[in-house]
Amino acid sequence: MKTISITGYSSISALGSDVDEVWGAYAIENHFLEQITYDNVSGLVSRLPTHLDQAIHSLKHSHQKYQVLDKTVLMAIYAARKALKNARWDKNATFGVNIGSSRGATQLFEQFYDDFSTNHKSRVSPLTSPTTTLGNLSTWVADDLQSSGPVITHSITCSTGLHAVLNAVAWINSGMSQKFMVGATEAPNTAFTIAQMQSLKIYSDHQLEYPCRALDLEKSKNSMCLGEGAAIFCLEQGVKSNALALIDSIGYGTEKLTHNVSVTQDAKCFQDSMHMALSYIDEDVDVIVMHAPGTIKGDSSEMRAIEKVFGSNIPAVTSNKWKIGHTLGASGSLSMELAILMLEKQEFIGIPYLKNLKTPEKIERIMVNAVGFGGNAVSVVLKRNTI
Repeated sequence: MKTISITGYSSISALGSDVDEVWGAYAIENHFLEQITYDNVSGLVSRLPTHLDQAIHSLKHSHQKYQVLDKTVLMAIYAARKALKNARWDKNATFGVNIGSSRGATQLFEQFYDDFSTNHKSRVSPLTSPTTTLGNLSTWVADDLQSSGPVITHSITCSTGLHAVLNAVAWINSGMSQKFMVGATEAPNTAFTIAQMQSLKIYSDHQLEYPCRALDLEKSKNSMCLGEGAAIFCLEQGVKSNALALIDSIGYGTEKLTHNVSVTQDAKCFQDSMHMALSYIDEDVDVIVMHAPGTIKGDSSEMRAIEKVFGSNIPAVTSNKWKIGHTLGASGSLSMELAILMLEKQEFIGIPYLKNLKTPEKIERIMVNAVGFGGNAVSVVLKRNTI
């Protein structure tokens, strides 16, 4: 595997959008979860702050063709524009685009179906299909940036964002593309999506100071919460002097399915993905940004996998889901952002309710984990750029 540079990125979430704003949100011990009711369905979620919701609204109404797009697409366009600028790539340049989502155009699809049901299933908007297909995510970003490279969209549940990285690494290493823009976007804060998660008995109903207890291995209840957001990264072949971080290695693994949300007690898929990622590097991993969704089984199985892979030399571990909830397909991408920030700032972001959490002696390499329904695990190791 050849080293690949991350020369620019941007995100939009409850944490903010500008780098300083996001880092400032990580530096405080507050979470960004709030109880919201949508169509009589209540749940704890994280959502964009008012100024970013207004920015997305302005983008939506900046051009007639954007007025029919789902929030997932608009967030991806917003973040992609800033990522392009931060990487100093030219508009109209040749680069690939791979931006995915777990649920896709959730809000728009539910709106169209509600209209269809209300009209006694006799009429549906002609824009229903073109604006709710998954391909909207990358095609609209590529169109907005006028890229002439390959355009791909995929969905691999909650590991979607990191699978986009894997795919781009393959394209770049093959020599078929020198640059790729990758990431994921998710807007799951809807009544139907919250109800789906609640029906699985994994949603938080805690009235605690920290309602999502990610990585609390002593919790007696599941505590997952949803959140909305997007994160986009610009990848380039080779080691660039302006790289914010380097992709040092990648790994992946898949469980043998025993049921629809299959993950074994010791997360064999994570063991495989981490072993594969570690096989490409000679140095230690200092930190792992875990998937850790806040569920009893999800957190404990990933931790057991880490113990099996690393033995007595377990790195410092952390997660951001206690702060912003689970952004589904975008969660791995937002975890990558946290990893890059820790590498840049040389500061570890822990979890305030875990007082005995190990802190790293140095922060040179960070592994980012993600897994989704079906046991599709990905591990990406990022390295600090010392050039």
